[in-house]
Amino acid sequence: MPAAFGMIAALQGDLDTSDGVGKVFFRQDSSPALLRQAADHINRAFPEDDVVNPISAVVVTWVDVASHRAESRGDGLEPTGRRHTFQLVIASLETKSYAILLYPREAMQFQSTSSSCTMHAGFSKGQKTYLVLYKKQGPYYRITDDTEASVKNLAEQTNSGKLGVWVYKIGTFPYFTDVAPGEVPDLPLDSHQYQSTRKPSHQHPVYPDVQQENLDGVYDRPEHPPPFQVQTVQYRPERLAVVEIENEDNIEVDVFTYNSGECGGQKCSKFGECSNYPSGRCCQCEPGYYGNGVQCVPDGIPQRMNGKVSGRVSVGNSPVPVDFASNDLHSYVVVNDGRAYVAISAIPAIVGFSLQPLSSVGGIIGWAFALQQPGFKNGFSIIGGVFRRQADVTFQPGGERLTISQEFKGIDEHDHLMVDTKLEGKIPEVPQGATVQIDPYTEIYQYSTNLITASSTREYVINLQDRSTQSRSYKFRETITFQGCQHDEVVRALPSTQMLNVDQVFVMYDRGEQLLRYAMSNKIGDVNGGQTEENACFTGRHGCDTNAVCRPGQGNQFTCECAAGFTGDGRTCYDIDECRDTPQICGPNAVCNNQPGTFRCECQDGFQFASDGQTCVEVQRPVDPCRIGTHDCDVPERARCSYTGGSSYICTCLPGFMGDGRSCQDIDECQVNQCHENAVCFNTPGSFTCQCNPGFYGDGFHCSTEYEKTRCQLHRDSVLGAGPRGPRPVPGHYVPTCDSQGEYDPMQCHASAGQCWCVNRDGLEISGTRTGPGRFPECPGHDVPHPIGPTPDPNVSPLPPGSHILFAQSGKIEYIPLEGHNLKKNEAKTALHLPEKVVIGIAFDCVEKMVYWTDISTPAISKASLQGGEPVHIIKSDLSSPEGIAVDHLGRNVFWTDSMKDRIEVSSLDGSQRHVLINTDLVNPRAILTDPTNGYIYWADWNRDAPKIEMAYMDGTNRRVLAKDDLGLPNGLTYDAQTSLLCWADAGTHKVECMNPQQGSRRQLMEGIQYPFGLTTDGKNLYYTDWMRGAVVVADRYARREVDEFQPQKRTRLYGITTAHAHCPSGRISLSYNSLLILTLVAKIV
Repeated sequence: MPAAFGMIAALQGDLDTSDGVGKVFFRQDSSPALLRQAADHINRAFPEDDVVNPISAVVVTWVDVASHRAESRGDGLEPTGRRHTFQLVIASLETKSYAILLYPREAMQFQSTSSSCTMHAGFSKGQKTYLVLYKKQGPYYRITDDTEASVKNLAEQTNSGKLGVWVYKIGTFPYFTDVAPGEVPDLPLDSHQYQSTRKPSHQHPVYPDVQQENLDGVYDRPEHPPPFQVQTVQYRPERLAVVEIENEDNIEVDVFTYNSGECGGQKCSKFGECSNYPSGRCCQCEPGYYGNGVQCVPDGIPQRMNGKVSGRVSVGNSPVPVDFASNDLHSYVVVNDGRAYVAISAIPAIVGFSLQPLSSVGGIIGWAFALQQPGFKNGFSIIGGVFRRQADVTFQPGGERLTISQEFKGIDEHDHLMVDTKLEGKIPEVPQGATVQIDPYTEIYQYSTNLITASSTREYVINLQDRSTQSRSYKFRETITFQGCQHDEVVRALPSTQMLNVDQVFVMYDRGEQLLRYAMSNKIGDVNGGQTEENACFTGRHGCDTNAVCRPGQGNQFTCECAAGFTGDGRTCYDIDECRDTPQICGPNAVCNNQPGTFRCECQDGFQFASDGQTCVEVQRPVDPCRIGTHDCDVPERARCSYTGGSSYICTCLPGFMGDGRSCQDIDECQVNQCHENAVCFNTPGSFTCQCNPGFYGDGFHCSTEYEKTRCQLHRDSVLGAGPRGPRPVPGHYVPTCDSQGEYDPMQCHASAGQCWCVNRDGLEISGTRTGPGRFPECPGHDVPHPIGPTPDPNVSPLPPGSHILFAQSGKIEYIPLEGHNLKKNEAKTALHLPEKVVIGIAFDCVEKMVYWTDISTPAISKASLQGGEPVHIIKSDLSSPEGIAVDHLGRNVFWTDSMKDRIEVSSLDGSQRHVLINTDLVNPRAILTDPTNGYIYWADWNRDAPKIEMAYMDGTNRRVLAKDDLGLPNGLTYDAQTSLLCWADAGTHKVECMNPQQGSRRQLMEGIQYPFGLTTDGKNLYYTDWMRGAVVVADRYARREVDEFQPQKRTRLYGITTAHAHCPSGRISLSYNSLLILTLVAKIV
């Protein structure tokens, strides 16, 4: 290098394909998928440039090419048989081209060819001819220099933000003018290293423009100069895997899917790499992780298993078997000492006590993550998390038989091992109330290709309530099948027989919770038991934190080291919040969610991951002409534009107009007189009015010569006394004032008390509007719906001291104190810890200061006092996915929605008098709230096909739809009794809207919000939880804009939110709805 001819050298050297193994493929490709992947590489490499979209590409792939006459160098460092696999893609636009070079780390196996000739990579224009006879070397550009280290760095470094991928801009048509390298050359450490060291290493070196030298015009600059740290670059590269080509005629190999490529028929974990063995390739976990390479988990971190239990089990002589249908199974393993805990929920007592001896149901996870003795491996380290297990249990002395079938489905997105369990057969009866004690036992595991077998005898003692005991046993045989990698020499070198020692076995059935629990301590080691328990790392008695790795030293010496993603001294470890420490770790248009020991990146709404699985790119959505105003419908006062998808829409005239929607004319309703015969009709745009003739009284639809007094006038007359001087008010009584039409004035005052307040059309006081002497509230008029907007005094009715905002987050409920309408963020704390629970909806009872919540993991509806006390389940049966919840503090009832059973239910606050209110025409009901003063409930159904917001009386009658048009995902719902406004936050339309349920006026307050979930109000402000931002967002309802946000220390999804008032809002229970509700509940009980 450089050569006398023009070339792009992906890898120049004395390479050989004559042995029938190495091959070279090439093709021209303009498929959208390949061009999109090429664009991802280019745009990631040049983040400051305009976005590039290639229109064609040439793909060249070298597969398993060897060095010509490969010979040992004599130093023992260059074994024969090593091969290279690498690729070159030339992606072109109309006037410029890019070269993309891909060097998989595991497939770059040597740096020199014959005669110790170091290979090279780069670009050359070749020799140029001067004066016909004289030739001179033209411009060239070197990616590598003359050292083997630079060749090795091709697979271990980058200039594009992805390991082993190099991108170059190689000039514009029609000249070779310059080679510009990608601008993201330095890398962050791999994710597990990054979490443990906490030192982000993305740096952006600045390269000077390549200048032509004065003497010969040579472009000759090494590709790896010392970097200049300028700014953090938002890309997280992954290691590449090798492309497998099974058919030599198949040149349509997908060259860009290295990060999900095949390795000897396997797809390696993101924490694994492809390793070469003499007979083939296998996946292997990287340092700091363990597993089979396909499934890898971090060293030292506790592991969890989730799943469902199904099947049918007969107990003793009972003729009726017990059916299991999706009972929850959860397990937790402290890996560094081998302790495993298993719990199965919703087990009825008729079978729960008799299942106590079957610790084997969950014992498999003890084997999978058992404490490893030197030279031995637990199950997960050998076969990973994808396998099938069948266990046959034969009880003595009765001969009852039970089959346990389990399918392990690997690690899910939450790093939990997933399993489905099926129980079929018969078990002997254990009397109710009895406990079971299982003696320590051992199991011998025999390992062969894709098959593991084990057997043991379990002995247990039944302790009866009369203090007598019964000794029993059962024989246990199991078979585990899996798909391993036949080339893995590490696994083949392990002993073919290993013994699992299980001691400290604990079993219990909780009748009250209907919960079956198992706990045990597991070690895997020599069948002869020859390992002496000297080092604490092998006995489990080391005292390291549960999130730490025990590192054995010499003799009895050991150290504790916090696992990746945790920090501390090893004895005590704390989770590292990557999202807080490095806010931009996920890159632009992405949201970071912290999790114990790690973090996850999610694209914001409207974005999706590109083909690299890391970069969030905008989703190309169809343009809605109705929303952006490019339609040709008539003006909004006469027509409605309805978007139908793609670029299509429909124009329809509004009621009171006629036409095709693009041109609408007013209908003259007065031509077909709908008024009374003694009234005059007046046509108006889109409507009409009727007015009684002089001498007649009425609304124009009904007119008579007799004057009919209005409700206000009758009310006023009832409190006025008659005397010699005419009507007089009774001293101290309130007398309503009526307007010229006889309707209630919007503002009413009590003269002797000096108080004024607002009323609705029926004269009923609007809660929260009453003022003291000398002050007058601003009251909306009754003749037209009052527009939603700011009032002259936005600070009306401030909250009393001691109010808070409560919100749910990943196993806990937190609170933020309110000072007026401002968040006291520095005083935010956790109100209630609920580990392993998924709290969705929360509600607050202002009378007893209790918080109520729904939990979809159990599932259950529970409550707890914020003044102290343990959580209490009030409903834990016949639930599937309880989500929304609301408390009626006047009627002392709780309402909830179940989005899987598609119904709305109610019960007393203690869970009694449970009753289904609504179970028809519901698909995904979620948010629900109450208006105790007026006796209504409101709820939202986020059914993607037909979302809607509805209301009904609290007994479920008088149901009606409030809104169904222009909704997307109406997640959050709140009601402000002071203004009678129902507001909702929509994660589909990204809007906050409000309406008066009685008047029907609907107005948009905000748009452009991200992904709201829960919503609440304190009268002035709206507070909503946002999934994308991981925050509680505060919006001023009057200013119609965001004014503040609170981000919890833990950046996980936030769910329900509610306002915890220090004092209950004023109001009296509505006799109409409460009587109906009580009658309904009484009828239910009877």
